[in-house]
Amino acid sequence: MKKIGLTICLALSINSYAKTDLGSISSSIPVTSYIVKEVGSSEMLMSKNKDARIEPASLTKILTSIIAIESGKLDEVVTIAREATLVEPSKAGFRAGEQIKLLDLVKAAMVNSSNDAAFAIAIHLGGSVEEFARQMNYKARLVGAQSSNFTNPAGFDRGIYAGHYSTAKDLLKLTEYAIKNKLFNEIAQLEKVAVVEQRSGKVYNLRTHNKLLDKYKYAVGIKTGYTSRAGKCLIARAKKDNKDVVLVMLKAKADRWNVAENMFEKAFDMKAPEPETVEEATISTAKATTPQKITSKSKKARYAKKSVKTKKVVKSNKRLKVAQKTRGDRS
Repeated sequence: MKKIGLTICLALSINSYAKTDLGSISSSIPVTSYIVKEVGSSEMLMSKNKDARIEPASLTKILTSIIAIESGKLDEVVTIAREATLVEPSKAGFRAGEQIKLLDLVKAAMVNSSNDAAFAIAIHLGGSVEEFARQMNYKARLVGAQSSNFTNPAGFDRGIYAGHYSTAKDLLKLTEYAIKNKLFNEIAQLEKVAVVEQRSGKVYNLRTHNKLLDKYKYAVGIKTGYTSRAGKCLIARAKKDNKDVVLVMLKAKADRWNVAENMFEKAFDMKAPEPETVEEATISTAKATTPQKITSKSKKARYAKKSVKTKKVVKSNKRLKVAQKTRGDRS
């Protein structure tokens, strides 16, 4: 009887959150870091620990995708490198040597959160994952994301990809930049995509992991993310009446779909912004890493050494199995 009673109490407490008025519990929203902002406004409607350094998981692919879209090479056919096929899930399942259009790789990365697509994009555009990561960091700085460091195009954050981090504030800047692009917006709203292998005609039918698109009628994208270290992440956009709102959520500790829906509804009803919530006890989970720059000979030398070490790892086949067990956006 005690077990049954405890189970009922737990179920009621979890269910009650989804029906709670967020206006009365802003500081206790079960998310480590978040920002809610109306597009085009200079003020944030709600925020909590917006500068906390946290792993962004597959939210990373927003930056990867906008770089690819702006490359002017979307019609190019990409030969899938073996390195790209050996990443951990989520992935589309491309095989080494297959030929996929760059545009389709962007769709796979954004819609299905395919890590193999993200790595294929990086290798095609950068020549290597390391070089593309430098391009990512350079682009992030241009956009104004000054507190982030990207080590790979998919969002892995362990092993050779440790030191991959961002903040809710930076991710908001990257997102607001990306949604200015019409093609990016179209892709970010897709629930499924068919990717065609150019030589054989084989079709990969891929679906989104973003349950908010089905659950919340005002949702219009954008990206989900998850790793064991990053937790449940989400960047979402919703439009209702004359309001266009973007939400960045890092390390959600409850059902992120219900939390996001409630936060959007509160945002649409708000008349004025709330002050930021800052938890002093919040400790960054991401290791401090100096953002990659190519501005001095000494830094170039360090990157050259790092590149040599990485090549050795590749040769010993350690690189071929990414040192992280991540399920991408499957949760």
